[in-house]
Amino acid sequence: MNGKFPQHFLWGGAVAANQVEGAYQADGKGLSTSDLQPQGIFGAITPRTAGDSGIKDVAIDFYHRYPEDIALFAEMGFKCLRTSIAWTRIFPQGDEETPNEAGLAFYDRLFDEMAKYGIQPLITLSHYEMPYGLVKHYGGWGDRRTIDFFERYARTVFERYKHKVKYWLTFNEINMSLHAPFTGVGLPPESDKSAIYQAIHHQLVASAKAVKACHEIVPEGKIGNMLLGGILYPLSCKPEDLLETQRQNRDWLFFGDVQARGYYPAYMQRFFRENGIQVAITEEDRRTLRETIDFISFSYYMSGCVTADPEQYETARGNILDMVPNPHLASSEWGWQIDPIGLRYLLNVLYDRYQKPLFIVENGLGAKDRVEADGSINDDYRINYLNDHLVQVAEAIDDGVEVMGYTSWGPIDLVSASKAEMSKRYGFIHVDRDDAGNGSLERRRKKSFYWYRDVIHSNGASLKDRR
Repeated sequence: MNGKFPQHFLWGGAVAANQVEGAYQADGKGLSTSDLQPQGIFGAITPRTAGDSGIKDVAIDFYHRYPEDIALFAEMGFKCLRTSIAWTRIFPQGDEETPNEAGLAFYDRLFDEMAKYGIQPLITLSHYEMPYGLVKHYGGWGDRRTIDFFERYARTVFERYKHKVKYWLTFNEINMSLHAPFTGVGLPPESDKSAIYQAIHHQLVASAKAVKACHEIVPEGKIGNMLLGGILYPLSCKPEDLLETQRQNRDWLFFGDVQARGYYPAYMQRFFRENGIQVAITEEDRRTLRETIDFISFSYYMSGCVTADPEQYETARGNILDMVPNPHLASSEWGWQIDPIGLRYLLNVLYDRYQKPLFIVENGLGAKDRVEADGSINDDYRINYLNDHLVQVAEAIDDGVEVMGYTSWGPIDLVSASKAEMSKRYGFIHVDRDDAGNGSLERRRKKSFYWYRDVIHSNGASLKDRR
């Protein structure tokens, strides 16, 4: 792999505020939609009452322990750390005129700590959360006024951190709103397609407004989108399977098309028309959408297959999406199919489509780790998974794809998004906490910690082609 990764490649890891910070009401923080999903994004929406608790309320206590964790990331040699700002730490209800200074000050301290080690922040403005106040009083992203509230929030953090943060993302896995509308756009799960696509439209306009604000306030900065990279293959070479695969891939590529090209593609106009979907789009909206992102970022965990006759097959659930399993691939403990070559394929698909730099901001293996009697954690399965995916990233770079960096998902164990589990571990760093919330929160280096340190220090030269 020597020489395939660019000299200034941004190696690192990725976390999300609602999955690591805890301190869910500390220093004036308001309730977020994530706080009302104590069992994860597939769980019930549960109003908070006095004295109740959920595992994300403490998570791994990154809010108080971040200096220790940043030091561990630095020990691995991180060039970049992706995290998110909790919107409710800055505007607790979402519609305030004045931001919460205590929340702003926390991220000042966090970014200053990262700067001590030369770690670049990559900051997501909204990662699977929004102020519940905006849902309760306005109907979430279903209300056009939420665009202005988000723009105020974005401009506030751009102004505050313009000398500390160069890389920004707007919405995490923006396409997931089609599958989990409460998490994505603050709408009830039973919302119809017109309501969901109208809320998505408001979010796309807000994303474009944030891009414009970033370009004005942080002229040296770069701002991208973030897609759930759910690449699909046809199950067979039947023309009907190919056409259905194209249609389903467009379901999520549509978001990138709007954010990278600046307009709604013709195929979506037909989709809206044939499905009776009404979306109010103003001329001002169309002008706003022309403000396009600087780069494409995405998550990649698995691929899947598509057939025009899906009732004949069982499906496998991945991160949000249901897919027909590929008979040629193995699966993880959670049923996610392992497809390293799919990452190379996806990188080429996105680069061919957009001709913009790409950033892999989530990729990792959730597994049940075992702590040995001597305290060691020998996670060779994680090393093999990440090694094989990174070998394919190197191949894509050799194909001519411009890749900015790679931030593995969950460099430290965290609360999983899907079901709020600690037992589904991704990290190079073990955190002593279980699904019931018991444990000391002690940090411990896994075998993969040292492996990833060597990968970064060698700029990928230590990777092994195991094909």
